[in-house]
Amino acid sequence: MELIHINLNVADADETIEFYEQFGFEETWEFETPGGNTQNRYIADDNGTELQLSDTSDDEEFEQGTAWDHLAIGVDDVDDVFDEIDHYGVVKEPGDQPEAGARTAFVYDPDGRKVELVQPLE
Repeated sequence: MELIHINLNVADADETIEFYEQFGFEETWEFETPGGNTQNRYIADDNGTELQLSDTSDDEEFEQGTAWDHLAIGVDDVDDVFDEIDHYGVVKEPGDQPEAGARTAFVYDPDGRKVELVQPLE
């Protein structure tokens, strides 16, 4: 079994793609639903894990709910990435999480989802 992709509803696919490109994701393919109401664009990391970004006409805001918490992305240096990327707000500044064996930080993506930056502690 393998994880194929995660679907995220987005208000502006171009803006969301620019955000995730900062982590090395690249656009891989796209398709539109019949009638062209929803554009589905896919981005993938170096390992082939994809995010499907669904941009539906007139959908600008999304209720995040409590079942979803965050998307975690592995980085080489949490502090450098945190300082260099364009993000949409800070949830938690970089700090060590010894119980998890990682240094982490949390930021928001363009649609208000939390994104965790994770660097293994040595």
